[in-house]
Amino acid sequence: MVKLDRKDLEQYTSFILQALRDEEKAKFRNNFLSLHPSDQADVFVTLNKDVRVKAYDYLESQEFARVFDRLDIHKQKLYFQELADPYAYEIFNYMFTDDVVQFIKGLDPTLAEKILYEMDQEKAKEVGAILSYAMETAGSIMTKELISISPNETAAQIIDQLREKATEAESIYYNYVVDKDGSLVGVVSLRDLITAQPETMIRDIMRKKVVSVPEDLDQEDVGGVIKKYDLLAVPVVSKHNHLLGIVTVDDVMDILESETTEDFGEISATKGATDINLSALTAAKKRSPWIIALMFFGLITGGVIGQFEDTLEQVVVLAAFIPMIMDSGGNVGTQSLAVAVRGLALGTIEKNSFWRMVRREFSTGAMIGAICMVLITLMIAIFYGNWMLGLIVGVSILCTLSVSAVIGAIVPLLINKLKIDPAVASGPFITTLNDIIGLMIYFSIATALLDAL
Repeated sequence: MVKLDRKDLEQYTSFILQALRDEEKAKFRNNFLSLHPSDQADVFVTLNKDVRVKAYDYLESQEFARVFDRLDIHKQKLYFQELADPYAYEIFNYMFTDDVVQFIKGLDPTLAEKILYEMDQEKAKEVGAILSYAMETAGSIMTKELISISPNETAAQIIDQLREKATEAESIYYNYVVDKDGSLVGVVSLRDLITAQPETMIRDIMRKKVVSVPEDLDQEDVGGVIKKYDLLAVPVVSKHNHLLGIVTVDDVMDILESETTEDFGEISATKGATDINLSALTAAKKRSPWIIALMFFGLITGGVIGQFEDTLEQVVVLAAFIPMIMDSGGNVGTQSLAVAVRGLALGTIEKNSFWRMVRREFSTGAMIGAICMVLITLMIAIFYGNWMLGLIVGVSILCTLSVSAVIGAIVPLLINKLKIDPAVASGPFITTLNDIIGLMIYFSIATALLDAL
């Protein structure tokens, strides 16, 4: 199977495209099917609709299923509409159940039911079972294509089974041992099978302490288990320890990407609008509520400035440093927010480390503030010839950055304790809050030292 770099892929694409245009079926199949499925998908997305229709005709449903599986959900929906019956439904019989579930989840219920009806009924039943689980749980992301074996078989017998069933399983590196009731009692790796004597009984080489996850475990926690134990797959079990399916590492990578995208959306107040395939109108609808809310919240900032109108009238130059105070506080707060959210997501912030986290962020903000204070005080003293003005701005920066760092860390920690996604403490929210506090600090110090100016 050929794997291509970017330059070779462009050449292959041109070659395959020409074969399709010339209607040279054998030439197209020979070159296209020699590629790795991921490269096949890369080639396929470059084709226009007329050419794709020819490709559907030249590929068996089983062959196209491998391409379809590697497309993003938007391309899958587009190409599915182009397929003729029964070809359109047959491809799902050759995909792993978790991938079929991923596609069906985003469809209109009527179309989803139609696909399940037209599919192989045994396969459809497995897909339906996964769809019945709550969203974002281990059960909802597992696949049913796995190798389960009996403890009373020999290594040679299992290897023979693998030769027959390997293509049907998503992973053969772990072979799960179940008793007659379907309970998970052990695991045998492919390495164990290969190195064991042919006549060795599975019960004698299996590892009885199996790392598994319950069917209702959150998908992020499933990823944590796979990461912690450095697994390629983890079995999913019922509350009675019956083997239900497996979650593979490639699925976890997709989950982590999805969760990271979601967190970025929360932090940047763009939740649900990070997909570049969304129209401008849809993106605006999803992003505008936060912006409008923060706009009204920002009116408080104007109110703070209004409270110190007399101070500004007496020393107008103070207004020149308002943007710097606000931006600096917002930036430091967002940094602390990112640290806190990442720590909570990875589980590196322990339950009893709240105050230690606060102390660390306060110290970090104070150190950054001290550096900024020295620099800005010197610059103002040199360019404005006023040491007191420099000292007021410098001390304000020191206090603002110290407090902003604490706010950026403490808000997501408090929200997490309320069992809410800490990412909702978004960057714009933290920034606006720190703007208000920074201005109060700045003008309070300036008003107190007004006579010295």
